[in-house]
Amino acid sequence: MAQLFYRYGAMASGKSIEILKVAHNYETQQRHVLLLTSALDNRSGVGEIASRIGMQRSATAINEQDDLFALIHDQDEVAAVLIDEAQFMTKAQVLQLTRVVDELHIPVLAFGLKNDAFNNLFPGSEALLIYADKIEEMKTLCSFCGRKATMNLRISDGRPVYEGAQVQIGGDEAYMPVCRYHYNHPDMAAIARRVVKH
Repeated sequence: MAQLFYRYGAMASGKSIEILKVAHNYETQQRHVLLLTSALDNRSGVGEIASRIGMQRSATAINEQDDLFALIHDQDEVAAVLIDEAQFMTKAQVLQLTRVVDELHIPVLAFGLKNDAFNNLFPGSEALLIYADKIEEMKTLCSFCGRKATMNLRISDGRPVYEGAQVQIGGDEAYMPVCRYHYNHPDMAAIARRVVKH
């Protein structure tokens, strides 16, 4: 039975590494996977899935107006669909993915953030939390204390940012995975040291 999986985690929780690992596992069995990622994520180039440890792979870049059911339906012999940066999908696209699972019988594994830097759900994340058959948290550590990170602290000019646009593409230079306590009480000295390194 095909299912819609949603694996979410804070920044630096290994989502991109995991998606590349899953793709590799399918392909070692000579099974074709379709890799998708948001066109909004241009950190390593549009249409690239890249991990912090240097692994990188090309993927089909999707925009919010794309019909994912039609895109996947037109592919030949897809064993699984793997989606990075799934938080940027629309609710309509998540519903299209439920049709891929239910009508085409193709498993879909979506990886992404749950909440933005201001602790609001992304549209894609909210829809996936509602419609996914299986939901799994990918864990990482708080940048300050080592407890589980559940939030993403946005940094600009060495200062925490608590308001602004929901989408601001960035990596380690712009975001830190943090626990709830350190989201509200960040270690400013540690942030200053981090800014110097970047």
